[in-house]
Amino acid sequence: MRQEEEVVRESSGQFGEMIANVAAILLLLGLLAIIFFISGKPIFPARMARMVIILPVDAIETAAVKKTRLDLPPNFNVGLVRPRPGS
Repeated sequence: MRQEEEVVRESSGQFGEMIANVAAILLLLGLLAIIFFISGKPIFPARMARMVIILPVDAIETAAVKKTRLDLPPNFNVGLVRPRPGS
């Protein structure tokens, strides 16, 4: 009979420890929730999506052709040219 009473006492002690552990975990979770609520920032902030608009490709501007000459007019007015400074 003594052994049965000891087993009952041990099981009730384990049950009481389980309740105490659950209560301690809930208390810690509550404290963490209050801390995050007071700080005003979420734990995992929402990610902001950045949109990139890809324009259609212009074949003339992206062609791999290099010009070897400058695009200068065939003639120009020499009277519009300013003299060099210091000369």
